[in-house]
Amino acid sequence: MAVTGSADVAIDATPEQVFDAIAAVDDLPKRSGSHQSAVAETRHPDGRPDRVRAKVSAVGFSDEEVTDYRWNEPESVSWTLVESAFQSRQNGTYTLTPSGTGTHVRLELEIDVKIKLPGIVLKRILKSALDTGTQGLKTYVESR
Repeated sequence: MAVTGSADVAIDATPEQVFDAIAAVDDLPKRSGSHQSAVAETRHPDGRPDRVRAKVSAVGFSDEEVTDYRWNEPESVSWTLVESAFQSRQNGTYTLTPSGTGTHVRLELEIDVKIKLPGIVLKRILKSALDTGTQGLKTYVESR
């Protein structure tokens, strides 16, 4: 059973600064408590991450996930799960909109897992990922 959700956050930084922060995948553990490590295995010609390998832990499960990133600057960045022992699907998109002196960020996320979990647990995983993906990103960007 796949679950989807979205969350919004206002970040006091330009869209370019937010894109740079998202592209700093090696720093994912600094803005996400569920990430133990993350590294860009390949990069697009402009230097942005293409394929990313990350070690994550959530609600008692540890996993190593591989995701592919698509950069559609200045509007959005998306990723799709390529490989995971625990997840069968993960699709995410950050959409950035200039807003006054900052940036409005919308995170849309879809996840599904390979093992049977109660819906409430899967929704808790989604909520945690959305909170981390917005509030964690905001804190990280604004402290840089």
